[in-house]
Amino acid sequence: MRLLTGNPALDAYLEKGYSSVRGMSSVFAASISGHMIRRQTELGIRGHIAEIGTFEGRFFIALAHGLAAGEHAIGIDIFTWPSEKVLDHLHENLTHHGIEAGRYTAIKGSTADMEPADVIAPAKVKADGSLPIRFFHIDGQHDEPNLVKDLSLALPLMHRQGLIVLDDMLHPSYPGLVETVHKWLRAHPEWVCLAIIDREDIVAAAKYVLVRKDALHLYEQDLLTTFASNVFSMGSNVEGHFTVVLTPHPRLAEVD
Repeated sequence: MRLLTGNPALDAYLEKGYSSVRGMSSVFAASISGHMIRRQTELGIRGHIAEIGTFEGRFFIALAHGLAAGEHAIGIDIFTWPSEKVLDHLHENLTHHGIEAGRYTAIKGSTADMEPADVIAPAKVKADGSLPIRFFHIDGQHDEPNLVKDLSLALPLMHRQGLIVLDDMLHPSYPGLVETVHKWLRAHPEWVCLAIIDREDIVAAAKYVLVRKDALHLYEQDLLTTFASNVFSMGSNVEGHFTVVLTPHPRLAEVD
């Protein structure tokens, strides 16, 4: 389910190109993420965009269409599954869908071997090196040690008003990921779960959107208003915090 983001280049990609790029992220989640990136720009929130688990670029291209002047997109992946051609396909897809080579960097490697400085290094060379990361999408290895490591890479790099988006939450194949995130939120009480972006199907799983408490007001009401027709009325409660739930087809169970 595609929603308008207010970014013409991104909307065109979501309509005509998104499904042609191999990947599993949903167009519904990409639309909402694109909207949030555009809102950041309008609010004067400047920073780079990063993704762990870039694969051939389906979601990464959507994020990169939201870059403003001086910002850079950083994509990290081992780029060896299912073949050594994945990185070539990423570059081809980015070029085909309008992302110039100078606007992004692909880092080939495992985040298990990285430090925050390794993640931000390309932006320091190719863009405004003084900027933090304002939107970080994590879709790496789906187990507790790797997710904790990926969060530890993101945290010190984040803009004070930035967003961390976690993929494959609530997926039946990875039930332990939610426990990991809840433990992380309890250890970092300055962060809350702003929203859950619901799945489209079994291969396009839900995402958690995390934000610092003091930046919550910048996003929460905007999501509720902009996507009113996609708001699940009961919402959710994540670690004691009301969490917006956005779903392609909101409804409550009918009980006679």
